Amino acid sequence: MRKHDGRRSASPAHLRDLVRALIITLIPAATWAGPVDINSADATTLARELDGVGMSRAQAIVEYREKNGAFRSADDLMKVQGIGPKVLEANRPNIRVAPAKSGE
Repeated sequence: MRKHDGRRSASPAHLRDLVRALIITLIPAATWAGPVDINSADATTLARELDGVGMSRAQAIVEYREKNGAFRSADDLMKVQGIGPKVLEANRPNIRVAPAKSGE
């Protein structure tokens, strides 16, 4: 006869809740980033919304845009110092490129 050690086994509902909580905590923060228009966003917004882009890279994006004009596509971000293929691909779903306003 087995001795009862006092431990309770987890119910299926309890295990399901634990698995859901684990999945939610493992979802990368990038999936919660919102779309950002790289032709109009300021450096603070770019740094907040783009994964792997801190304030210095965000400022470089704004400076490049001011010097060279509006970005024509997300791929143009590769022209900015410090933005490489990994950063571009990690953020591609959230990058928007609105046409430049007339007079810019």
